[in-house]
Amino acid sequence: MKRAIIIVLDSVGIGELPDAADFGDVGSNTLVNIKKARPETSLPNMAALGLGNIQGEDIHLLGKVDAPKGAYCKLGEKSIGKDTTTGHWEIAGVLTKEPFPTFTETGFPKEIMDKFEAAIGRKTLGNYAASGTVIIQDLGDEHVKTGYPIVYTSADSVFQIAAHEDVIPVDKLYEICETARKLLTGKYGVARVIARPFIGTSGNYTRTKNRKDFSLEPTGVTILDLAKEKGMNVTAIGKIEDIFEHRGMTRTDHTTNNNDGIEKTILYTKEEFEGILFTNLVDTDMIYGHRNDVEGYAKALEYFDSKLPEIMDAMHDDDILFITADHGCDPTTPSTDHSREYTPLLVYGKHVKEGVDLGVRKSFADIGQTISDYLGLGAHFEAESFLKDILK
Repeated sequence: MKRAIIIVLDSVGIGELPDAADFGDVGSNTLVNIKKARPETSLPNMAALGLGNIQGEDIHLLGKVDAPKGAYCKLGEKSIGKDTTTGHWEIAGVLTKEPFPTFTETGFPKEIMDKFEAAIGRKTLGNYAASGTVIIQDLGDEHVKTGYPIVYTSADSVFQIAAHEDVIPVDKLYEICETARKLLTGKYGVARVIARPFIGTSGNYTRTKNRKDFSLEPTGVTILDLAKEKGMNVTAIGKIEDIFEHRGMTRTDHTTNNNDGIEKTILYTKEEFEGILFTNLVDTDMIYGHRNDVEGYAKALEYFDSKLPEIMDAMHDDDILFITADHGCDPTTPSTDHSREYTPLLVYGKHVKEGVDLGVRKSFADIGQTISDYLGLGAHFEAESFLKDILK
């Protein structure tokens, strides 16, 4: 039974794209800059697959080896953007040629906010671009006093709603987000509406693990859709279900953090099924990248690397493992936003040739096209399959 296992290490970029200047991201190189800032960072198992052999300036610092055990390359992004939605959709075969709208400079227009407040029956606070951990400290007390949810955005195409779990219960916050999702269409159609629950007291508010994303539906057919239509199992781990708006899946497990996501990946990989297992490990981005926490980011990478042998041992003979990312979020730069970067790709399996340098590829969608060809899904994405290059 053929299976594709995709693991997205959220925001683990590997060098600025040629158009990085257009996004304000010159100098970003998430993996390499972490290694330079924290030289003791060690990723021996990913290095063994070829991580340090990928083409690019200073990538060898990640641990170049003489005989990589997998195929490897870096991927450019064809989609216009640098966020979770565009990155994951492109991996699955869908390109985003028109950027999702952002509201970093002015916040959301009054006409939208008036409609939103009328629909939820209460006023709002904020409506500006901010760090999520900062804005709940700045506006948390007023929120607790008034019961008004906190609305904010970032450089990404997001409409984020924060609320204290004792003031607006989580289920009610999700309802409020669903209301926002229905309103935010057309020219206001942000990629994601995000529920951001928090707890605590004045001066000590902290976000909880009850975040939930409400995405637009993919604008084209994905490998998930095709595999499900063919009667295959499509298991989505982490926030994959939210990113694809629950489309093209037969089983979901939202998980609570990277450790949980890794354990569930191992668990489901051991099972017998044909199709796709798609995991997102979000902590590198959400907890460490956006907070410019180099130490935490590096340790999260090291933990994944330490568990990689268990994932590989759980694989079946006809499995192909794809380890990649969706964008960058360099914690060493002043910016706390995503960065427009190449992403690494490591490919491993018993039928995968060792030491194959797949070069510098034009699209994340090459992954989707390759998986389609391997599973016989019949996709024709704007991408180039590398299946013939990697199979023994």
